[in-house]
Amino acid sequence: MKLEKNITLLDGFLKDSSFTKASQLEIKNESKMVENNEELEHVEPKHVESSIPIKRGNDGKIIANAYVTPDQVSIILDKQVIINADTPPFKSFFLDRIIGEMKKKDSTEAENGKIQKESIIDYIINKNGTDIREIIIKNYRQKERVTELINTAGWSLTRMLENISK
Repeated sequence: MKLEKNITLLDGFLKDSSFTKASQLEIKNESKMVENNEELEHVEPKHVESSIPIKRGNDGKIIANAYVTPDQVSIILDKQVIINADTPPFKSFFLDRIIGEMKKKDSTEAENGKIQKESIIDYIINKNGTDIREIIIKNYRQKERVTELINTAGWSLTRMLENISK
């Protein structure tokens, strides 16, 4: 009996202290929200500078969208686009040659003390089984790299779709 009363009292306290009505919410400073959500890998792109459609080369159909934030580029494939991560030239060209070369250059700069080791470009491939859903590229650091990454991703994805349909 006493335990049930304590649980009811505790539930009431937690409910009152952890629930805020929408009408009582304050508009928070966006930069503060980004800091608080730093541990989230990807729910929706945070503090998005722009959304850039990535189109298939031969017919202009949108196959993915790139979301650019100050610290990462997220390339999210269209729901209808099903591409296995093992389809060439994804690994050989996009990951190894394009991002790999950027990573090699960053590693050299980190060894020479020009940048922090934490600032070296890196990527995460989110998959549904073996199919690519999203490519997250962190620490791109230079605007020129964003353009190169988006253009080469578009080229690679177009070639991959061609290889699948052969």
